[in-house]
Amino acid sequence: MSEYWALFYGFIQGVSEFLPISSSGHLALIPYFFELKDPGVIFDLLMHVGTAVAVILYFRKEVARLISEGLRLVFKRDITGTIFCQNFLIATAFSFILILLIKDFALTHGRAPKIIGFNFIFFSILMYFSDRKPGGELDLTKVSGVKKSIIIGLSQSLAIFPGVSRSGITLTTSRYLGMNRVDASRFSFLLSLPVILGSVVFKLPEIMSGEATPVSFNIIIIGVISSFLFGIITIHFFLKVISKLGLGYLSLYRVLVGILLVYMAYTSS
Repeated sequence: MSEYWALFYGFIQGVSEFLPISSSGHLALIPYFFELKDPGVIFDLLMHVGTAVAVILYFRKEVARLISEGLRLVFKRDITGTIFCQNFLIATAFSFILILLIKDFALTHGRAPKIIGFNFIFFSILMYFSDRKPGGELDLTKVSGVKKSIIIGLSQSLAIFPGVSRSGITLTTSRYLGMNRVDASRFSFLLSLPVILGSVVFKLPEIMSGEATPVSFNIIIIGVISSFLFGIITIHFFLKVISKLGLGYLSLYRVLVGILLVYMAYTSS
């Protein structure tokens, strides 16, 4: 893979991670459309590290609050004023539980173009109808919501299948549960951090050995840096326009991509 393709991978990751259009789905399809050697799941995961850093920097106040509340919970055993952290930890825990149960199946079967196409279509329809609900008052940074946090966490784990979209499925679930677009987006972006960083730690031995991905170290660095830069720009503009434009146009885009993928998959088989 050349430096230019690494930059392109980073661009696709940075934009599609925060727009609810499935970054993993787009990354998995690049080799399919451009006849490149698939750099593999580990390379895709490392592209997610760039966008995770973008989330940490852009939402540094919220991240600092989570850390502060977490320290209070662990060392002082004080649950007062830690609602945000409690909801966050509950959602994260249930995400990890379901991911561990379905990850082998997803890695074996989830990257087939026809499966990705189906996921694009089905989950975009769910997203469209969730966004037609009026804006709710639920804010999981301020109000305790154990059951709703569990549901959001479980839904996030489905994004291990390319084409589902991690931000898309958590936005969809949050909107159905009563969150407005902006609050749902913020909670969704922050919720990506434990899953991404936890996945990197889990795969760290393979990453350090250099056997996990066929691309060189400098290619990985270019991809990660570009995914970070495009990611932080996308977060900024997405939060500014989401409350006005909604998710309808992105749902339509996802359906069109899904139909194209299914058509191509069946005509080429």
